[in-house]
Amino acid sequence: MTGFLHPYFPLILWAMFTNRFLIIAWMAAIAGAAGCDRKPPGRTLDVFAAASLTGSFMDLGKQFEAGHPGVSVRFNFAGSQQLRAQLENGAAADIFASANRKEMDAAVRSGLIDGATVRNFAHNRLIVIFPKNPQAPIRSIGELAGKGVRIDVADPSVPVGKYTQEMIDRMAADSRFGPGFKKRFLANVVSREENVKSVVNKVRLGEVDAGITYASDAADNAATDLTTLPVPPEFNPTADYPIGRLRQAKSPELGMEFEDLVLSEAGQGVIRKHGLLGK
Repeated sequence: MTGFLHPYFPLILWAMFTNRFLIIAWMAAIAGAAGCDRKPPGRTLDVFAAASLTGSFMDLGKQFEAGHPGVSVRFNFAGSQQLRAQLENGAAADIFASANRKEMDAAVRSGLIDGATVRNFAHNRLIVIFPKNPQAPIRSIGELAGKGVRIDVADPSVPVGKYTQEMIDRMAADSRFGPGFKKRFLANVVSREENVKSVVNKVRLGEVDAGITYASDAADNAATDLTTLPVPPEFNPTADYPIGRLRQAKSPELGMEFEDLVLSEAGQGVIRKHGLLGK
């Protein structure tokens, strides 16, 4: 039987070759389809912004992403002084938005921010906030120095804390309150926070009787959890909000476009909706 060739051997050989070809073609088709479904890697815009900008900038971030397919806006919200310290320690970002000029100017002097890109985009004012149903309602700003009132404020190292100090000094210099007002007010302070959102949270939870925050923070929460008392204009400092681009930004063109959005008419509408004053 040696050398015998099966009559169907050519057919078997053809089938083996054809099936192998089909398998290879099928695998190539699958690989091609997977390649078509694979999206190109997206880009990220990193924005460092003061905690009081959380509501407005989150809305602006959504608008920016909608107009820039494939781009994600990543936020880092904290006290302005904390953000500057993070940048000085090597944190990567494209945009820095501060709640005062002091931190922005320091970032410019250190070479982190391109001074030519810095512009004021908003202003803010102070407001007194209370829990929705306070146990002892405060009807005037002078009552903050009353006996037994528990007050939460931001630390003076934070912009809103420094503005709060300025407010107290202005009131103490007014004959309606007198120099003793400051001492009594400070005696009522039970906690000092690292950012304005922490003040808001303590008031919302009813851990204190009152807190001093920005008007924008009250605008974002007043409808559900807070009641408010305005600070008279003569005692109320104006907070300037500058925005600038990092010299070492990884996405400088996106940073410029985001800054333009913040300063645009549409962006200013979002700013005002969240209780800030426009540029």
